[in-house]
Amino acid sequence: MSVSQQVFLRDAMRRLNLTRDVFAARIGVKRRALDTWLLPEGSQEARSMPEVVGRFVTEIVENESLMRKYAQSAQFGPLRDRIAVEGKHQLLSVDQFTRESVEELFRIADLMQPIARRQKVSRVLEGAVLGNLFFEASTRTRVSFGAAFCRLGGSVCDTTGFTFSSMAKGESIYDTSRVMSGYVDAMVIRHPDQGSVAEFAQATNIPVVNGGDGPGEHPSQALLDLYTILTEFSRLGKLLDGAHIAVVGDLKYGRTVHSLIKLLALYKGLKFTLIAPRGLEMPQDIIDKVTQGTDHVIEQTHSLREGLVGVDVIYATRVQKERFSGEDLEGYTADFQVNKALVDQCCGPDVIVMHPLPRDSREGANDLSVDLNDDSRLAIFRQTDNGIPVRMAIFAVLLGVETLVQHSLRDVTWSPPTHIGPDDSVFHGID
Repeated sequence: MSVSQQVFLRDAMRRLNLTRDVFAARIGVKRRALDTWLLPEGSQEARSMPEVVGRFVTEIVENESLMRKYAQSAQFGPLRDRIAVEGKHQLLSVDQFTRESVEELFRIADLMQPIARRQKVSRVLEGAVLGNLFFEASTRTRVSFGAAFCRLGGSVCDTTGFTFSSMAKGESIYDTSRVMSGYVDAMVIRHPDQGSVAEFAQATNIPVVNGGDGPGEHPSQALLDLYTILTEFSRLGKLLDGAHIAVVGDLKYGRTVHSLIKLLALYKGLKFTLIAPRGLEMPQDIIDKVTQGTDHVIEQTHSLREGLVGVDVIYATRVQKERFSGEDLEGYTADFQVNKALVDQCCGPDVIVMHPLPRDSREGANDLSVDLNDDSRLAIFRQTDNGIPVRMAIFAVLLGVETLVQHSLRDVTWSPPTHIGPDDSVFHGID
């Protein structure tokens, strides 16, 4: 098989829209056997899938009527053309995606996993240069984009902060974008003003990725969040269709949730519980977009305890104090903090707790509690790890090299750790 068995099986389950339990029953194997075939290569419990199983799965997928939908989407050309903005290969908003195109991107992200996990190396972007233009403070997103580009063989030029840029001297967005386009082959841009990244994109024909535009959108974060949810649901034997998602915190200025809720709306029959302090509720235009013409249900509440009952996913966000324009924190007390006692009381053993990070861990901040750090339900570090393969997939698609990656792989020459963090959950990396 030209791809790893892990990628092959994940792709089959996603295409057939089956949970692990149903998929195992469909192909006539025990769930435990399927789990061992899906473990990362090099894991102590990983096992090779029998050849006869691979042939059987291939036959099922090739003859499944559901596959016609994916074949139809593929016939319209490469993914980069189907998500293009006015003919340009750029990623500015999650509005560019359909359910089919986002799942196609995730299949490419699956192919990137061996590279992201330090098992393989690829040089398909050798010679290409990324311009990381961050006019707003960032560590995690900036480094994640840079690492993703480097792991495909490219190199990175960074600039951070408005005061250290020529724009502080009065240079226009148009001039900055056009000048940088002569130096680099792709740009990731973060800017404090909503809509500003689109202005950068209009001034160039090279790929531009929106790394966050003020309170607007953060499409790559939403993509890695959705990828994480699908990965965690696969491990738990769940489907995203019909799930109950709680979104907690600053929903007015939290750009990650603006993008994520629109992306989740591509699925069917979801229930969203939006839990925000007074004055920081989700903008009505986003709620209208999610509910218009769909079967989704949205409930809004200011009570964290009531809102978390029975949810499948808790997505907590930090209060964006730096974007406030007259709001106060009235009502955002310790009772509004997601912590272990609350999760134990309101949620089941398989709830997924997420956060886009950074979280404010200082006393009195009332952000996601650190007392969940040793709880396997906390997925925030698996979430950040997933940023690398997803952003690698974004770059591969926008630069048109996604079909070259699989044939360019070679083994790493160093010894990577089996677990990135010493306190990672025992199932860390299972997907």
